[in-house]
Amino acid sequence: MIRVGLVGFGMASKVFHAPLIAAVEGLQLAAIVERRGRNAEAAYPGIATFPTLESMLSDATLKLIVVATPNATHAELAEQALSAGRHVVVDKPVATNSAEIAGLMALAERQNRLLIPFHNRRWDSDFQTLHHLLHEQTLGRIVYLESTFDRWRSAPRHNFWKEDGVTPGGGNLQDLGTHLAYQAFQLFGLPDAVAADLAIERDSGMTDDSFTLRLRYSGRGLTVNLSSNCLAAIPRPRYTVRGTKGNYVKWGLDPQEARLKETGRVVDPNWGTEPPSAWGTLAVDVEGSMVTHPIKPNPGDYRLFYAGVRDAIQGKSAPPVAAQEAWQAARLLEWAIQSSKERREIPCAWDPAPS
Repeated sequence: MIRVGLVGFGMASKVFHAPLIAAVEGLQLAAIVERRGRNAEAAYPGIATFPTLESMLSDATLKLIVVATPNATHAELAEQALSAGRHVVVDKPVATNSAEIAGLMALAERQNRLLIPFHNRRWDSDFQTLHHLLHEQTLGRIVYLESTFDRWRSAPRHNFWKEDGVTPGGGNLQDLGTHLAYQAFQLFGLPDAVAADLAIERDSGMTDDSFTLRLRYSGRGLTVNLSSNCLAAIPRPRYTVRGTKGNYVKWGLDPQEARLKETGRVVDPNWGTEPPSAWGTLAVDVEGSMVTHPIKPNPGDYRLFYAGVRDAIQGKSAPPVAAQEAWQAARLLEWAIQSSKERREIPCAWDPAPS
């Protein structure tokens, strides 16, 4: 049994980390750092609570530390846990810039400990389905992918660290852009260049709330558009894919986050499955005739991330997400910010990269 200490008990912990850890065999959610209140004890009776990470690290039985605090604190807390000889999972983004992530990777290497980014949306139902379609080459050679993650949040939350315009690590690009970049890398590898537009579209907004990243893959005839905004009263498709043999369109988000917000537990025997009304549509040219039909999605399951963490700590497999992948996502977003400021495409110079 791997005893786990969770740092923070805000939305990320309550909705994602705590319920997922508790649902994975071989992991025990044993301790939580909660600076204010006793919400963790009420949700998980018998759990040990601590006011700080330093005090929690005094419990030598905790083998894995999960950092789920505001973005600006990730690097410092991860460094503290790694220096104490613990394996570490860090909510995305691992740090507010790629240099900090590279420093943490070097520290994890010196300590012979794992640094694992929480990039959970690799286990979204829609992404798993799309990955399968591309692997099977159902759509032929892919020429265009548009991946969107939109919301309707017309009123900026100025008292929230993600939108106050002061706290490092805020803004929509670091929040949702990290997810979209990581997924694009999983599908197509690293791009050769990026052109980006970042904007503040909402009245009185203090941080970027809208972005479009155009990834260029030279020599492949492939363009990948990643975009998000907070004024999406009428949603766009989550995925639009064009290939030489057909198209795939998927509307709506994976249901796991919404279900976790409702229940705080993984309780549904059909966890990660979507109803037929939410299935994507595939249109494929079959001998000159276009055949269009819904595609039953592969189920999503965020528990597989923590099952992979367990197996990696036990030496049975590689980590479910490599730390270098967090560095790559962060580096791309830095080039995107540069592109938006300079109004030009930025070449992606991936070497030298930390390893």
